[in-house]
Amino acid sequence: MFDRPNRNRVLIVLFDGLRPDLVKPSLTPNLVRLQRRGAVLARQRTVYPSETRIALTSLVTGTTPDRHGIVGNQYLDRQSPIPRSVDTSDARLIEHLDAASDGHLLGVPSLGEILAANGRTFSVLASNSAGATRLLNHKARKFRQVTLSGHFPCIATSAEMLRQVETLLGPTPAPPPPGDPDLASQAFLTSAFLNVIWPQIRPDVAILSFGEPDISSHDCGTGAPKTLEAISFVDRQLGRVLDWWDAEGVSLGVHLIAASDHGHVTVHARADLFETLEAAGLRCGPAPAAGIDAIVIPGQVGAIYLAEPSDAVIRRTVGSMIERPWCGPVFTAGGADDGIAPGSFARHLVFADHARSADILFSFRSDDDLDPFGLIGRSWSADGPIGFGVHGGLHAKEMSSVGILAGPPIKNGFVSQVPSGICDIAPTVLGLLGLSRPATMTGRALAEVFIDDGQDLPRTIEKLYETSSGAYRQHLRRVQVGEAVYLDFAGVVWASQQLT
Repeated sequence: MFDRPNRNRVLIVLFDGLRPDLVKPSLTPNLVRLQRRGAVLARQRTVYPSETRIALTSLVTGTTPDRHGIVGNQYLDRQSPIPRSVDTSDARLIEHLDAASDGHLLGVPSLGEILAANGRTFSVLASNSAGATRLLNHKARKFRQVTLSGHFPCIATSAEMLRQVETLLGPTPAPPPPGDPDLASQAFLTSAFLNVIWPQIRPDVAILSFGEPDISSHDCGTGAPKTLEAISFVDRQLGRVLDWWDAEGVSLGVHLIAASDHGHVTVHARADLFETLEAAGLRCGPAPAAGIDAIVIPGQVGAIYLAEPSDAVIRRTVGSMIERPWCGPVFTAGGADDGIAPGSFARHLVFADHARSADILFSFRSDDDLDPFGLIGRSWSADGPIGFGVHGGLHAKEMSSVGILAGPPIKNGFVSQVPSGICDIAPTVLGLLGLSRPATMTGRALAEVFIDDGQDLPRTIEKLYETSSGAYRQHLRRVQVGEAVYLDFAGVVWASQQLT
């Protein structure tokens, strides 16, 4: 394994829920250190819904949710013999669904499969939920690729590797009490990579995924002292990685990618979602049951599955929703730009048109006002506590994500203003390894950050979409670079407001 010391390798370090505007010398000196050593993606975006398990699946598949099929952190699976609610935080359920579908839970190949087919090694170390950890490599057991969880030893895909790690570092940390930053697991996994995984395997590709600052943002607030403590702590873990990289990794062909899966905004008002739906004549529930007209998936992104998904019911429901002050962008099925219901966009514009997709998909209304911590971005919510962080929608601060690349062929101290996205990471990794990108990937290799790439970049095309019904008017901006399309942001204004 070690007879080719100069072969390219890639380590991806992920920071769950880190907003790019919180990367600054006083808080994240090591991320800033990496920025100076590499290239910053200043217009990096995630996918919609801007939720962790959707975004991580897009990262490892290089494509959008309408292709890979993980359309929400939770979704209703109507394709099963008996429609069932699927919670993708459940790692065992993910493996069961993949087995039940003959290995086709995802509609496209992911990084673990591609690397295995090309004789390359892959390791995942993650302190996210069990399901998120599994989705980073859902076929790890099949290909005997190492997966380690910062909290759930039962999902490790190498019992021997887990034994070695726990012998050296002690037991896998338990999750902290709600409201406390999740620090122990981040240090545990960093040590596991530096002291066990790298020395023994030297994987061609590794993912080190920190569950912070997402946990603290949800529990304490996006700019709260405990969240800033968590950000500083995971940045120090990156500092340990950078010290190793300088001492050993870079000379052995390791390239670094630091990224986040989404940002956060802050809840400022409570939405009467269920009262609105019930007033529209819908009996709501969290799962299919007798007498339930609408299955409403909880969370910051509204996903409504109708027992009778007729055009008339969809139009009536959306018509009631867009009269409420909390209603943000709304998406329904549609062949052109407009959806079935007046005022809605077609789902395909946000890459959400899949057999698992909800009949009505929406985000809560957000704005650019300052939250209690002085950060831009507030949102309504049906269940998020006021003053705390949420994500899933299309506000620019939810869609913006961290993106930094560093390594010998990558420009130093370079800031790219070319639009990019989380789907570009896998194609770029494959390019660094000299492997072909499968046709299923909608992302592109990030040629603009490489020193010797002589290709002319495709022209950037920006397009603003608008649709309205009565006083409700929504807008969506998409940006295209070559064949790759990115969602910039979306929002709602009333007819009396000026669109900016």
